[in-house]
Amino acid sequence: MIQLSDRVLEMEESATLAMSRKSRELRAQGKDIISLSLGEPDFHTPDFIKQAAAEAMEQNYTTYTPVPGYDDLRDAIANKFNRDNGIPYKRENIVVSTGAKQSIANLVMATINPGDEVIIPAPYWVSYAEIVKVAGGIPVVVATTIESDFKFTPEQFRTAISPKTKMMMFSSPCNPTGTVYTKEELRALADVVKENPNLIVMSDEIYEHINFVGHNHSMAQFEDVRGQIVTVNGVSKAWAMTGWRVGYIGAPKEIADACNKIQGQFTSGTCSIAQRATIAAVNADPAILKDMVKAFENRRALVLDALDKMPGVKTNKPGGAFYVFPDVSSFFGKKNGETTIQTAEDLCMYLLDKGVALVSGEAFGDANCMRISYAASEETLTEAMKRVANALAELN
Repeated sequence: MIQLSDRVLEMEESATLAMSRKSRELRAQGKDIISLSLGEPDFHTPDFIKQAAAEAMEQNYTTYTPVPGYDDLRDAIANKFNRDNGIPYKRENIVVSTGAKQSIANLVMATINPGDEVIIPAPYWVSYAEIVKVAGGIPVVVATTIESDFKFTPEQFRTAISPKTKMMMFSSPCNPTGTVYTKEELRALADVVKENPNLIVMSDEIYEHINFVGHNHSMAQFEDVRGQIVTVNGVSKAWAMTGWRVGYIGAPKEIADACNKIQGQFTSGTCSIAQRATIAAVNADPAILKDMVKAFENRRALVLDALDKMPGVKTNKPGGAFYVFPDVSSFFGKKNGETTIQTAEDLCMYLLDKGVALVSGEAFGDANCMRISYAASEETLTEAMKRVANALAELN
């Protein structure tokens, strides 16, 4: 009998991808399912980016690429960090990967040894803890609350640090909560980083341009801790390029070189055509995204208004991304016929049976919540919220 590795047997399947798969299977069976489970914009890649890809093919950009990315792409990304984030990265600080997920995996594999602890404020993106575990690291999950807008405090940070702590991982705007840290809040967390010069921070900023509270701030803007910060970003979300699979990091040169070394043994360079398209994206003025951001803001209002009318549902007001992460623990212990809701996972399966696919908060580190993606049309969201309201009203 074939024996699989311990690492894959211990690894959890991505909850977001699992629910998306279940939705597709039910649709294939003829079921009417509205899926709000994936973090994927429902917009198309802008035409000027697609045109850049077409021109790249015409220009025969069809051969292997340098492992860390084309030089002109890395220069463009460095310029983007300077322009948008106030971070003076150079080409040597940039590594381009096949999606931000690979960027994170490269970083963890390059820096974490077995037994190293990695602080992860919860709620967190589903893959953080699993990637840490694959590297032999120990996730140290620190819970935040919906009352505090799911924000991680300097006091919590200091308390979680131990002699084994190697890294802290967080995102702003956050997936799954939409939480956005202010410059002052990041400065307070940076003060803790400064107190611990061997600590690395991974700042995931993939949703930076989908922001309803103003300019997005980066921890690496602070010069006194920049040498400890790795900034992760990409073009999937804001530029609606999920299928192009391009992510990147800005990092101290030593870490960038280490990630380059890891990537060279796993995938080598990212798709040539996708890289040429990404140059067009990162060179573009983010102001052209304003209509998309406004559409997401309107959808946020629609979903929050609907949820606030559902007795027992508790929400915060997300400052960015395209998710709402309501607390639904008041429904635990309630029933509808033979169905009893004990967990958020139970509630998500119950709602799936009622025609709406959502993701349980357990996978994001908060068992009281569920994630709703509002990356869908207002018409679709209106119908989905109606189904959720009716389904919850049937529980008693």
